Amino acid sequence: MRKFDRILIAVISIGWALFQLALPRFIILDSIKIRAIHLAFAVALVFLTCPFFKHKKKKGFSKGKDYIPFFDYILAAVACFTVLYLMFDWTGIAMRAGRPITRDIIISVCLILFLFEASRRVIGLALSIIAILFTIYAFLGPYMPSIFAYKGVSLTKYISQIALSTEGIYGIPLDVSATTVFLFVLLGSMLEKAGAGHFFNELAISLLGRFKGGPAKAAVVSSGLTGIVSGSSIANVVTTGTFTIPLMMKVGYPAKIAAATEVAASTNGQLMPPIMGAAAFIIAEYLNLPYLDVVKAAAIPAVVSYFALFYITHLEATKLGMKGLPRIDIPKFGKVLKSGVHYLIPLIVLLYELMIMRHSPKMAAFNAIISLVVIVFIQEIIKTLKNNSGIIKAIINSLRILGDGMMAGSKNMLSVALATATAGIVVGIVTMGIGSMIVQIVEILSVGNIFLLLFITAIASLILGMGLPTTATYIVMASITVPIIVKLSSTFGLNPIPAIAAHLFCFYFGILADDTPPVGLAAYAAAAIAKTDPIRTGVEGFLYDLRTEGIPFMFVFNPELVMVNINNIFQVILVFAMAILGAFAFTNAVQGWFITKNKWYEIPLFLASSVILFYPAILTRTFNLSYDLRYYMYFIGIALYGFAFLIQKTRLKLTPSYLVK
Repeated sequence: MRKFDRILIAVISIGWALFQLALPRFIILDSIKIRAIHLAFAVALVFLTCPFFKHKKKKGFSKGKDYIPFFDYILAAVACFTVLYLMFDWTGIAMRAGRPITRDIIISVCLILFLFEASRRVIGLALSIIAILFTIYAFLGPYMPSIFAYKGVSLTKYISQIALSTEGIYGIPLDVSATTVFLFVLLGSMLEKAGAGHFFNELAISLLGRFKGGPAKAAVVSSGLTGIVSGSSIANVVTTGTFTIPLMMKVGYPAKIAAATEVAASTNGQLMPPIMGAAAFIIAEYLNLPYLDVVKAAAIPAVVSYFALFYITHLEATKLGMKGLPRIDIPKFGKVLKSGVHYLIPLIVLLYELMIMRHSPKMAAFNAIISLVVIVFIQEIIKTLKNNSGIIKAIINSLRILGDGMMAGSKNMLSVALATATAGIVVGIVTMGIGSMIVQIVEILSVGNIFLLLFITAIASLILGMGLPTTATYIVMASITVPIIVKLSSTFGLNPIPAIAAHLFCFYFGILADDTPPVGLAAYAAAAIAKTDPIRTGVEGFLYDLRTEGIPFMFVFNPELVMVNINNIFQVILVFAMAILGAFAFTNAVQGWFITKNKWYEIPLFLASSVILFYPAILTRTFNLSYDLRYYMYFIGIALYGFAFLIQKTRLKLTPSYLVK
């Protein structure tokens, strides 16, 4: 790429990052201007860095073609103008609300077309096609068959809602992307460029490398730590998998299993508080909840899921007869911790700001980034003093690291910004009245059955998620299915399902699509590192993630798992401990192994135990017992699990040693 092109992209990328960093402290703008400028930066970078046709040899943020075509410069400039038009003429547009003039309509149509093209370039066709189908439905509603019939919308109403208000493209999802998500993504990118990703990986290996299946267990812990700051399953695979997958293969894991373990661990990274994915911030906005409440609700399911995956790696290592890494390959814990303990400071600052000071997420992320900037300068100054290289070199290295982090953060935000803006078209159309029609259709398809509705939602989320980012999948599914999930929960005599549980249900399955074959982008990334088949990797990773897919069904019916109706710390500990045990039982059933290979008649014991440990009230409801007795049902779940253990223990004793695998 030409030097001018590289410099321009770097300037725009760093400028976008600096603009976002200035918002919490130094710049006061109304929300419309913030959203418009945020999206303008995004579309400009998309047209300048993502070619019209994908090149197979494309590498990096600003590589893959020898130069930026002049036509893409024109597209970037015109697209920026159409995005910023709402900001330039906001007063006039507000004065003629609902009555756009010809200029408004022409520019708005161009904006929507540019948005579709930008989304196609950075995300793929799927989201643009979905938005186009919703648009067609909005206009052709009166001509549809009776069950699908809808009064329809006029062009002026469509334009006013989608492009000239805060109910469509410039809606809540884009606002969350502009005001909050960028800073968290930037924090993760800057931490990675500073060396935190390698530190987390080395720390996990130093702690767990010597145990049975140690590299796989290290991959789980490392991916969990990286997921705290990255919020991206694919970035997580590329970051930690580069180290952990070869290590797993070194101790004897088949390439497919090594890659699948990393995929499952990295996919769950978006579940890990406090950062999670962009959708988590949108949940907080939709429900008008403090972000800390969303984090609190997501904590138990996320940690339980990681405990279960850790257990899966142990079972796989047992089945394969794995051993730990040789001592010579294991870094010293004290040495690793000493070399990178400073990377934990920004995370401590973030948690302190969120939980103790109760600052807003964007302010907490801003302060964490500032602490990281200080740490980077100190880190580089210490390095240069040791090497006698001079302070000037330290400053240059620090600026380079921070600049690379800002560029990486901007790159990582392209898909989020375009996904939230394009998905805003779907949300805007749904709120124009189509939502009630879609609700009726989905309710008819589920025949009023909450269990079937949840299953349809899960399958639809997995299918949509194959071609959409997590954020877009969540927005589309939540806008359609969450109201029905909450409404139908009383059909079967259940307590009303909390809205937070319904939203997290959609969020979970949007994330899990990243390793769902045949697409599963995270599986492709891991398979490339392991040099194995991506489809087989995706299938294996999907099987590992079955334990995560079961958890949303459990917390929808048992809201205590998402901290609803929890009154004291003892309840938290009890519910958490029993959920971990339930996840282990489910894992035993799915993996076909406990202390030895399962027999078919033991699987129902594991499944029944798992359901009771996750949802003890199922027994009190089934047998018309007092709800207050639900915690006593845990004893039954534990007894079933223990009975399965005794059966396998007895079978092992009665089996000759040479027949035991």
